[in-house]
Amino acid sequence: MRKEELHRLLTVVAEDVRPAHPATAGWDRARRVRRARRAAGAAGLAVALLTGGTALALRAVDPLPPATTATPDRSPATTATPRRSAVPTPVPVQTVPADLAYPGGPLGRLGDPVAATLSARPVGRALALYQPRDPETAADGRIRVLGDDGLVRDLDVVTPAPTRDAEGNEAPPLKNGSLSPDGRRAAFAQTDEVIVVDLTTAAVRRHPLRGYLEHVLWSGDRLLVGDNDTTYEVEPGTGAARKLPVSPWDVVAPGPAARPAARPDALFELDSTPANVTRIRSTGGVTQRSSSPVDFRALPPGNQVEEFYGRGWQRGDLVARAGWLAIGTTSGLEGVALLNAGTGVVTHLLNLGQGRWKSCCEVLGWDPDGTVLLRYDPGGLLRWRPETGEVTGVVKNLYGEVSLAAG
Repeated sequence: MRKEELHRLLTVVAEDVRPAHPATAGWDRARRVRRARRAAGAAGLAVALLTGGTALALRAVDPLPPATTATPDRSPATTATPRRSAVPTPVPVQTVPADLAYPGGPLGRLGDPVAATLSARPVGRALALYQPRDPETAADGRIRVLGDDGLVRDLDVVTPAPTRDAEGNEAPPLKNGSLSPDGRRAAFAQTDEVIVVDLTTAAVRRHPLRGYLEHVLWSGDRLLVGDNDTTYEVEPGTGAARKLPVSPWDVVAPGPAARPAARPDALFELDSTPANVTRIRSTGGVTQRSSSPVDFRALPPGNQVEEFYGRGWQRGDLVARAGWLAIGTTSGLEGVALLNAGTGVVTHLLNLGQGRWKSCCEVLGWDPDGTVLLRYDPGGLLRWRPETGEVTGVVKNLYGEVSLAAG
């Protein structure tokens, strides 16, 4: 046998032989493991120190926030720098996903066929009013009532006429402020009167009021009714009315905090253009007004609202209103803005894009969980949660006017 073959044979035989000094071999292995672990720990510590030092350096040069911002559940009572959180801050300019999810819910039945009349089956509480419109002929149908039992009823106790202005321009009688926040009453502006329907009893009241009335909006237990340039505060049971020094177009629907108040003495307007917040307080017959520009500094440069439209809806300190947006170098985009009523700071924009119906995306109110409800023409409703950026669908193919029991 040659030397090379003998060496290979002895090597194979020795592979299964345990070390002569197993304890020594074990300690050698342990030392190697400890050295590897110490090396890994040192590397990890170096990375942590480097990352922390970089973060401190970056924080040191961060500019102070230009204005106080707010989230739907927190009031910006202080301008102190907010605490850093492990939860990522939502992007201030958000978009609708390409594929909308429709998780369902009670409002999804708003497009169901009529199953009863209001006179035969009054509601315990209405979730929404809906006046369908034929997308081909633009003909308006009869007003429907969706009850909290999921049943759609025909509003058979009254047939409001279209509203019209002094020039004769007509519009559907159902407005997005027609349904009271508690879902128990509906109001319809008419020329020289306002109609109030108790949806729980089907009783109808008509209150005379001068003017080509077009606007209706609930403020707690009271009703705001307006024509082109005059707003009345109406007690819906008796019809007693007084004039309010607010714009019927720009007055914001008061949030839940205003509902227990005896009178809506503190209101504010969100002017269409230029964008201004006007705070109005009436005390002892004296009205005080103060205005300040809407502040876009909390948004990335080049992002702002060019003009507001539709009704603004308040929840706590926050107001949501639709408008035409400028995003970067693109203008004329449909969208919704969220701003703080106290500071005028716009904290979030929802970009809904171009190529939709004119004034497609009116805000319809807030859900109690801080979700903004809005139109999404042609033919749908959306929910937008600004604090997370989540956008989901409510219902499809819903052409016409909608009023929700959402304040």
